[in-house]
Amino acid sequence: MPFADSDGTSLYYERHGSGPAILFVHGSGGHHAAWWQQVAALRDEFTVVTVDLRGFGKSDSSMAEFDGQDFPGDVVAVLDREDLTDVMLVGQSIGSVAALRAGLLRPERVSSVVLGHSLGGIAHPELRELAAADRAEAVRLPVIDRLLTRRFQQERADLTFLFQQMGTFNAARMQDLRNLDTDGPSLEEIRACGVRVAFLAGERDAVLGVRTVTRAHELLPGSHLEIVPGAPHSMYWETPGPYNAAIAHLRRTLTAPKDAV
Repeated sequence: MPFADSDGTSLYYERHGSGPAILFVHGSGGHHAAWWQQVAALRDEFTVVTVDLRGFGKSDSSMAEFDGQDFPGDVVAVLDREDLTDVMLVGQSIGSVAALRAGLLRPERVSSVVLGHSLGGIAHPELRELAAADRAEAVRLPVIDRLLTRRFQQERADLTFLFQQMGTFNAARMQDLRNLDTDGPSLEEIRACGVRVAFLAGERDAVLGVRTVTRAHELLPGSHLEIVPGAPHSMYWETPGPYNAAIAHLRRTLTAPKDAV
């Protein structure tokens, strides 16, 4: 079982398959095993790397408290440990904030970042206002209804239960990730680093609206936008087929020479 060292913190990760690299960064309720439907579908064409951030899964959880500002360094530690280059980082929800910051820290290793159901903590007044309005609506719903559709919960009670159980393996909680948004990168900083950015969202995301994600895409020239019809916030879990197809498409597209895209 491979482990990477991030300033003395032991981080568990897995590497599967071969080909162009994709590294998945989980959200507040996930860990490396949450990507089981992605690893199985993508490992024949791509190198698929999954990681447990500190406080999650099998990574070190012994610290008295967790600081979300350390999470980008955890991603970087795995990139360096495996000596990966031309990597596409894929974040889920607040994990996208760690992914984007890791990409800015290691542009020589990261060619692109996919912000899944997230704005990646981009510092911009209009986007901050739009996201805050979306969150105000989301908090009116039970947590599970923010993440999965009611129909899925009714038809797949087994997978809904497993989804909820995933978080019980983690010591860190949502509040430990929130400060990742502090001092986020500006649009100018993202453009200057040369890392390509894609926004990936579900049409039925109850946490971050399509209008907000579309506006972020408009404000970041050269970015890509993928909206999956009918998909919720936890698209990777509820609708893995369309999600995996979108990830594979982005990996192929964002690998292409810039003048060919």
